[in-house]
Amino acid sequence: MSGHDLSSFLTKPRIHYGSLEEHDRIVRGQSSFGQQRGLTLDELGDDDHQDTTESAARARAEQQAMLEEFERKKMAKSVAVPTIDAEVRRRLREEGEPQTLFGEGPADRRERLRGILVRKARESQLAPTSEQGESEEATESEEEEEEEEFFTLGRDELVDARRDIASFCIPRAKRRLAAHRAELEIPFTQRKRIKHEWYTHVKTFETKSLQYGDERPLSYCSFAPNSKVIATASFSGTLKLWSVPQLEKLHTLRGHNARVSGLDFHPNSTIGQSPSVLNLASGALDGSVHLWSFDKETPIASLQGHDMRVARVAFHPSGRYIGTASFDKTWRLWDAETQKELLMQEGHSREVFAIGFQGDGSLVATGGFDSIGRVWDLRTGRSIWTIEGHVKHILCLDWSPNGHQIATGSEDNAIRVWDVRQTKNVYTIPAHKNLVTQVR
Repeated sequence: MSGHDLSSFLTKPRIHYGSLEEHDRIVRGQSSFGQQRGLTLDELGDDDHQDTTESAARARAEQQAMLEEFERKKMAKSVAVPTIDAEVRRRLREEGEPQTLFGEGPADRRERLRGILVRKARESQLAPTSEQGESEEATESEEEEEEEEFFTLGRDELVDARRDIASFCIPRAKRRLAAHRAELEIPFTQRKRIKHEWYTHVKTFETKSLQYGDERPLSYCSFAPNSKVIATASFSGTLKLWSVPQLEKLHTLRGHNARVSGLDFHPNSTIGQSPSVLNLASGALDGSVHLWSFDKETPIASLQGHDMRVARVAFHPSGRYIGTASFDKTWRLWDAETQKELLMQEGHSREVFAIGFQGDGSLVATGGFDSIGRVWDLRTGRSIWTIEGHVKHILCLDWSPNGHQIATGSEDNAIRVWDVRQTKNVYTIPAHKNLVTQVR
């Protein structure tokens, strides 16, 4: 570059944008002279410090709320809440709370009572008093008294029946377990295919026949063991036998003076049992239980003992014993041959509505209007499990062929499947929009 060009470049006007170094030094706390400088109190401010403190406080509060919620749920599981709606209302009155709120159902009312009891329990834990300690001791002593077992002397007929049932159920249980083991030896893919084929077959079910059973509404029906006969019961007190699938009337049984609410076939009926002997049992609204043969229109015998409605009747798998569930809050075991009452069993706080024997014959399950079910060991007479989970009346139950599962249907519109071995609910079927009256 020549001297003339250099001089013209230096004299040319230029635009100066300023240096970024000065701003950078100020940000890093240095003066324009390169000296280190701290921030003044006014420059520091405390907004960031306040934000940090407030966020930490909020985090602690949220953590504490989560812990309190966890403790509340843990305590709620341990609080005993009545399942009967009338009892729930009574407890709410005792707590000074309204019996019901607008749009509140029994299940919601029960949960509200649970929340009140949990809150009261937590308050009592935070502020214990001597009076509370005395009341807790009194409650514990009352519970100990309630849990105390008592026994009554059994008659010789009952002892013989228990021994007979034990000798009957052991071989059947052995055969059932052997069949179960044999099923497990089938490859899984083959078992899955069999179940899928059965499921496909069930989806093809449709109405095969239609028949008017009586002039008044029908209250119950049941298939005979050979599946070629069906029995119906009506509000008029009559029972009728029909052929399957033609639904031609085969026989009419008359003897009840009130609505028939339950019936059951003898385990050997229509598959070897003579028509002239006991083939059918039924119970009615007036507490009567009649035994029927197929060659007479009138009962061949009756079971006397219930004073209130007999809701369900069931034969023991041996065919020698009959179980009845009644509104007198008891279920009873009868000798089918002698028509004697062998056992009158209490245990439900309200009406007993359902009864069913396990396939082996060793256990019997009952369900009632107290929303609970019970499983009883017929060999010892003990109640071995209390089924709790339904919020309304249990209206039906039945045992699975595998011997360890029970299905229950309730007025709460749900079907629940229970495992006796695990003593818990393993599956719930919420498919119905109204009460469930029968399961098989």
